[in-house]
Amino acid sequence: MITRRACALALPALAGCRWLPRAATVPMQVRREPLSPQAPAPLLVVMLPGVYSWPRDFVDEGFVRALRARGFAADVWLADAHLGYVDNGTMLERLRLDVIAVAQAAGYRRIWLVGISLGGFASLGALRQQPEAIEGVLAIAPYLGQAALVQQVAGAGGAAAFARSAHLDGPEAGLWTWLGSAPERLREKVHLYTGAQDRFIEGHRLMAALLPADHALEVPGGHDWPAWNALWARWLQRAPWPRVASRALQGDSGRAAQGARRE
Repeated sequence: MITRRACALALPALAGCRWLPRAATVPMQVRREPLSPQAPAPLLVVMLPGVYSWPRDFVDEGFVRALRARGFAADVWLADAHLGYVDNGTMLERLRLDVIAVAQAAGYRRIWLVGISLGGFASLGALRQQPEAIEGVLAIAPYLGQAALVQQVAGAGGAAAFARSAHLDGPEAGLWTWLGSAPERLREKVHLYTGAQDRFIEGHRLMAALLPADHALEVPGGHDWPAWNALWARWLQRAPWPRVASRALQGDSGRAAQGARRE
């Protein structure tokens, strides 16, 4: 569980003193960008924003448009998984109940999470909690804990050694313990993309060492949208996702995107 204590730890690294809390509504708000209004697509891609971002930024920054241009047979849900849910300790609960469970009830059997920064941290936490429900995670420049914790993991000799020796609680240390001890079949569900100048790069490189070589990628750039867009473009070149079978359905997806609804 991502707790209030974690919020106190995360705030200095993620938001500083300028962060203003937003109401953690129940259920969590989800904006839907369907491929077609007639039926669910074969794949659901759930996007989780960074700490300063809003779900609509995935539309404004071109993430949804780029996915559609590549012809993927995917519905997109944009979850408003903001820091307020970290503050009240319900982030993973709300993702489980308001996103994953709702998607499964709607008939989705292939669910991927795409998270940026805080969204990457939450995506990894959700995979840790519900590995059977999530096919894969693309963590883009994820927040992985305070610098002191990352240095402790490095000092231990990496996440695997940290997992064998650590006796720390909390979501951040728990995530590293899980990463270091998870079976290979679960780590193969994780893809890590980041900028080489990202402020969390030390943790990213420690995490990348646990993954198959083709599951981690660095491009030039920092912790910002230009780098994230470049990473997203690279991911879409290789994403193991189904494609639309007909141009007619691609046309439907464009019209559906215009009528996307917020629920």
